[in-house]
Amino acid sequence: MFFCKDKGAQILYSEININNKNTITMTEQIKLIAERIKGLREISGTSAETLAKELGISGELFLQYESGSTDIPVGFLYKLSHKYGIELSALLSGENPQLHVYSVVRKDNGLIIERRKQYKHESLAYNFINKKAEPFMVSIEPGPDDTPMEFNSHPGQEFNYVIEGTMKIIIDGHEIILNEGDSVYYDSTYKHAMKALNNTIVKMLAVVI
Repeated sequence: MFFCKDKGAQILYSEININNKNTITMTEQIKLIAERIKGLREISGTSAETLAKELGISGELFLQYESGSTDIPVGFLYKLSHKYGIELSALLSGENPQLHVYSVVRKDNGLIIERRKQYKHESLAYNFINKKAEPFMVSIEPGPDDTPMEFNSHPGQEFNYVIEGTMKIIIDGHEIILNEGDSVYYDSTYKHAMKALNNTIVKMLAVVI
């Protein structure tokens, strides 16, 4: 199964050059991840209602995630992978990470994760096994000023460094404006949300620990 770590892997290092932007659509990707979520739950013998409660969401929303009928936040996937002790990249791609010493990912060749129309995450260490952190290049598309911000929370801590643009981030009710070159480090168990400002795309490095 995709979520079983390959302890016998012999690959120690590699330079990854996989450009997968156009391999499958966002909808197809969500459906595949939803199947893995359901598979994990069924193998563990846990009911949807019980797992939803453990993950801090409603049973109705969990079933939407599991059916692939709605976008699935990366924070939720990180929380689920943390619960089951699996690699986030295995949940996202269906393949076990194999590299042990180092992994090089060239520009624009990370594992593309498009969960929502306004957000694109590019995993920068998806093929390295037993990671201590999850680094992402994140792009946030600007939207209408009245668009509500979607809050999220997940285990661990997070570091965000703005490379381009200006964004608003709200952490536990505290509103912060970050410009190019600014950064923030926070406890990601607190509810947080972010939004691109000035009608300009935001690009940032996000590291989940």
